[in-house]
Amino acid sequence: MKKEKEPLCESLAGEGCGLKKVLNTMGGKWKIMILCVIDNNEVVRYGDLRREVFGITNTMLAQSLKELEQDGLVTRTQYDEMPVRVEYSLTDKTKTLIPILLDLKKWGEENL
Repeated sequence: MKKEKEPLCESLAGEGCGLKKVLNTMGGKWKIMILCVIDNNEVVRYGDLRREVFGITNTMLAQSLKELEQDGLVTRTQYDEMPVRVEYSLTDKTKTLIPILLDLKKWGEENL
C-alpha cells in the first residue's frame, strides 16, 4: 500500500494552515534576526538589539518586539529602576523553534 503524502498546506488561503500561521507570525525582515540575537545572548536589552540588528529602525524594532511578545515568542521584563531597564528573552515555546531555524539555516547554506 502506498503511504499517503501529508500536504504542506490543505488550503493556502485557509486560516487553519499551520504553515500560514508561522509565516504570518515570523514573516518580515526583522523578526528572525531579533530572535537570533536573543538566542545568542539569552537575555538582551533594547539598545543591544538595536546595535546588533544592523539596519533596523527604532520604530521597526519596537513594533517587532511588541508583536513577538503578543505572539508569545519573547518575554519582556521591565525593572523598576531609573532609568528603566527592559530585558528580552525567548519563551520556552520559541526555544522549540530554534532547531527548526537551524535546519533552515543549514538548508540555505547548502542550497542557496
